[in-house]
Amino acid sequence: MAIIALIAVAIGLLIGYFIRKFIAESKIKSAEDLSRTILENAKKDGENKKRELLLEAKEELHRQRSDLEKEIRDRRGELQRLERRLMQREESLDRRAEIIEQKDSLLEKKQKEINDLEKKISEMHQKEVEELEKISELTRDEARNILLDDVRNEIQHDIAIMIKTMQLKAKEEAELKAREIVATAIQRCAADHAAESTVSVVTLPNDEMKGRIIGREGRNIRTLETLTGIDLIIDDTPEAVVISGFDPIRREIARIALEKLIEDGRIHPARIEEMVEKAKREVENVIIKAGEEATFEIGIHGLHPEIIKLLGRLKFRTSYGQNVLKHSIEVAHLAGLMAYELGADANIAKRAGLLHDLGKAVDHEVEGPHVIIGADLAKRYHESEQVIHAIMAHHNDVEPQTVEAVLVQSADAISAARPGARRETLESYLKRLDKLEGIANSFEGVEKSFAIQAGREIRIIVKPEIVNDESAILLARDITKKIENELEYPGQIKVTVIRETFAVDYAK
Repeated sequence: MAIIALIAVAIGLLIGYFIRKFIAESKIKSAEDLSRTILENAKKDGENKKRELLLEAKEELHRQRSDLEKEIRDRRGELQRLERRLMQREESLDRRAEIIEQKDSLLEKKQKEINDLEKKISEMHQKEVEELEKISELTRDEARNILLDDVRNEIQHDIAIMIKTMQLKAKEEAELKAREIVATAIQRCAADHAAESTVSVVTLPNDEMKGRIIGREGRNIRTLETLTGIDLIIDDTPEAVVISGFDPIRREIARIALEKLIEDGRIHPARIEEMVEKAKREVENVIIKAGEEATFEIGIHGLHPEIIKLLGRLKFRTSYGQNVLKHSIEVAHLAGLMAYELGADANIAKRAGLLHDLGKAVDHEVEGPHVIIGADLAKRYHESEQVIHAIMAHHNDVEPQTVEAVLVQSADAISAARPGARRETLESYLKRLDKLEGIANSFEGVEKSFAIQAGREIRIIVKPEIVNDESAILLARDITKKIENELEYPGQIKVTVIRETFAVDYAK
């Protein structure tokens, strides 16, 4: 059985081998057939593609050839048009050249005629000049010089008139602008003025108080006068005591001390000394407060405490009856307002305006003019060079070099020259008018002079046979310079020179 099984297995394997071989050979054959078919199809497709590509290439070549031929035809046509235009232009240029040649020949002919005419005119002119020389008995150079002199004189006269007109116009415009600025500043800085005196009056509750103030054998009044340095005037004026003195601070101390003594009722030397000390402290506080209020009103900051104290002292200082602190505040306002209008440094102008009379706070203690004293004080307390210069220049001790210095000088004159700002005695006023007229009368050719407008203007009548129109202008300037050098006055003085001539005749 085993052998049969083995034989059967061997036969089965042999049969399987032949079957697989048959199957494999048939697959190989079918694959070869398929590959031959694919190759044949590929060859056919390749030939078809080749024919299509050749056809497309021929069509593209034909199209490009057609485009190129069209472009060549277009360019040939454009070249032909350009050639025709060039030929036309050449023909036009040839015609123009012929016309120009004709004109040149005509111009040459005209030029020759003109030259001939000029020659004839020159000959005729020469003959006329010779005839004129014979008639006038002058050579050509002499006649030319006379003519040039006449023309020169006429031109100089016209130039002089033009310069005078322009100067008058510029002066009128400048004065108008200056008046507008000053008027605006004064209008915006309207201030009240009241002249102050050198005496103070203390009201008494009754006349019996006069005896108590005098004291036994006058010891009380002597003590008060000695401690304060002022004079007490006790006369028949009912219920009043007059305190007299040129130092306003001492006068204020005496007034406060006396009022305290009257209020207290105990009047004796020891009490007087105590009240005077209290009054001094009060006045010191008032001085500091006044200085601080002035700086606050003007809007100035950074001042040294000593300068503030000196400003406060000006509250008790007067100049021609005008309170110096009020005057300084007004000058600061005016200078600042004018600086704003002119585009200058308003802070410098206001600071210098407030400090310009600083020297008057101590001028009775320090020798020298208040201008120098004030400048030294400003320099000591580290004020700027512009402020120091404006202080020095406000009375022309030095020439003003800055706009702010000029504005402070102008504001000082405006404040001092306002009506009611300063009090002037009749005697000094009349002396100033007499001296003003005397200066005008001292010049040659002056017939009469009249000081008018409270000394703000002087009108001078001159002798017309001595002073002509040109010298009248110089005379006005010379008189102005002499007034500036010899007179002291607030504000400005207008000098008017009047020259009149009359020609009278009668028709018969």
